[in-house]
Amino acid sequence: MRRLDCASSTRQRLARRRVRPGDARPTRAAGGGHGRNSTSVAARVLIDTNVLVYRYDHRFPKKQSTASAVLREYLRTGVARVPHQAIVEFVAATTRGRPGQRLLDPADARREAEEIIAQFDVIYPDDAVLRMALRGAAAYGLSWFDAHLWAYAEVHGLSELLSEDFQHGRMYGTVTVHDPFRDA
Repeated sequence: MRRLDCASSTRQRLARRRVRPGDARPTRAAGGGHGRNSTSVAARVLIDTNVLVYRYDHRFPKKQSTASAVLREYLRTGVARVPHQAIVEFVAATTRGRPGQRLLDPADARREAEEIIAQFDVIYPDDAVLRMALRGAAAYGLSWFDAHLWAYAEVHGLSELLSEDFQHGRMYGTVTVHDPFRDA
């Protein structure tokens, strides 16, 4: 089992709290989280499920390396958020299949999900996200799950969506998609 950031007992944990629409500058405990001394960090990036999953997918070593580097960087800078949906999908995707074919055993996937929750600010769905997802699915022809993911970024004022599931470089509303795996 590999952790995003060693998870040593000497590392300060992020102050966990719910992030709500318009909450682009979540407050952190002074000196806490991401090794930063400031008390707030401007969020700008939403991380999709595939970035979390590739971190543990040994079948694609280049993508695994890219995902690890990207997550480490965003953990260090504190500018990324993870939607509730991505954590749910992460557990499902990494535990799918028969034993021996899974990326992670269920207990390991749960522990890793707990680490993601502890290390990143998590955005939870609400009426605004659901309504925006409905509009996004209609306007952009996105699948329900992709529209829902995009809606988290749009509603919360995050300018970038990190995903391989959308067209790289395209703007959807105010959100630009970046595919970190396009060269992998």
